[in-house]
Amino acid sequence: MSHEQKTPSTVAPVISAAGLARNFGHTRAVRGVSFDVAEGEVFGFLGPNGAGKTTTISMLCTLLAPSAGEATVAGYDIVGRRVEVRRSIGLVFQDPTLDEYLSAIQNLRFHAYAYGMPRRIRDERIHELMTLMELWDRRDASVREYSGGMKRRLEIARGLLHHPRILFLDEPTLGLDPQTRHRIWEYVLDLRQREALTIFLTTHYMDEAENCGRVAIIDEGEIVALDRPEVLKDSLGGDVVTLRVEDSEAAAAELLASHGLSADLAGDAVSFSVPQAEEFVPELIRSFPSKILAVAIRRPTLDDVFLSLTGRSIRGESPDNNQQLRRFVNTPGMRAQTR
Repeated sequence: MSHEQKTPSTVAPVISAAGLARNFGHTRAVRGVSFDVAEGEVFGFLGPNGAGKTTTISMLCTLLAPSAGEATVAGYDIVGRRVEVRRSIGLVFQDPTLDEYLSAIQNLRFHAYAYGMPRRIRDERIHELMTLMELWDRRDASVREYSGGMKRRLEIARGLLHHPRILFLDEPTLGLDPQTRHRIWEYVLDLRQREALTIFLTTHYMDEAENCGRVAIIDEGEIVALDRPEVLKDSLGGDVVTLRVEDSEAAAAELLASHGLSADLAGDAVSFSVPQAEEFVPELIRSFPSKILAVAIRRPTLDDVFLSLTGRSIRGESPDNNQQLRRFVNTPGMRAQTR
């Protein structure tokens, strides 16, 4: 399966935002973000709980009106051309929105009816997507009988039913076990190839962000970095070395004085970045004045990038279960319910 992606330099943007902002009372949830997404790209918003990810995606999907700034999706203004935007996109949000009193196929038929799909096209498309998602044999089962992974696959099928140009995924594998998460991503990336889709996702999972052609790291409503995952990781200046020592503060002071290296402290461990760590570490061990108990070397992660930019880790964060936007109906006339 090829994961080759188009880049903004070769394809005109299918999503464009300029100074996009949203306030909730005195709270500035999104603070003037600007970015473009190329057609065919997998573009990710990576950030912790409350960073503004869901609010941004909600504005792009016309579920929330921006307080300032502007954006276009599939060439349509998100304020002035909302109906056209909604017909151009598919949505899969954090909260499940399936009708659990209906069967799986009834959920899809209802969605097709809302979009005015002719019956013959509807039935062919439902069969195609449910087969692809390995749900066809369970099409008549009540959604209440579905596992979490099956429900997520059905929601993705529903979002793609009307042939959208862009698929928005807000924390698409939230609450799923690692094996199911991996399988969902196999489906999504396969669909991107088959459907020539643009995919815009929000996540706090590092491995999901690695599937993106580019990642925007967002914190406290602002984009603090935007580039390809490998470029973001390379910006840290090399491999991450972690030393376990008897006195972490003394070790950090020695690294700064002797090698000009700034280190992060965590208990009895000090961590720092250095190019060509495999060559640097043996010499460090020979010359280090205090005892080194253990050494670990690894490639940087996007969590390391976030830590470097913000001073804290995304790891361990959970998605915000109290977002203003809670639920939606995935139809051309969809409405958001807010708290």
